[in-house]
Amino acid sequence: MSKKGTGGWLDQVRWNGEGLVPVVTQDASSGRLLTQAWMNREALALTAAEGRAVYWSRSRRRLWRKGEESGYVQRVVEIRLDCDGDSILLRVNQDGGIACHTGRESCFYLRLEGDRWQAVDPVLKDPGRIYGEDG
Repeated sequence: MSKKGTGGWLDQVRWNGEGLVPVVTQDASSGRLLTQAWMNREALALTAAEGRAVYWSRSRRRLWRKGEESGYVQRVVEIRLDCDGDSILLRVNQDGGIACHTGRESCFYLRLEGDRWQAVDPVLKDPGRIYGEDG
């Protein structure tokens, strides 16, 4: 049963057994992949309505508006659904150029080099300064 006012487009998404769909977020200008997260039906509807990324936090078990704590909001340029209907692509303008909670541009900053993961992207801002952990 679809919620009133949300339209049939949400019914075309193939939600997993937990009612979630994976979301890959891409910088609309550079094409760089920024994050991978999850959305439930409400998060996707709010993302479309508000024009900013709203995710479902599996660890916190609640909606999470990207940038609500850090200030680094993801402003939605485009929402796409893949051919199988089971994955979302968000193309966004990333406020401040930081998408990762580690203070980096992208969450995909680790590269496999031989038999270990190596951080290859710089920290643009100390996470303690972003989230107020420095006092």
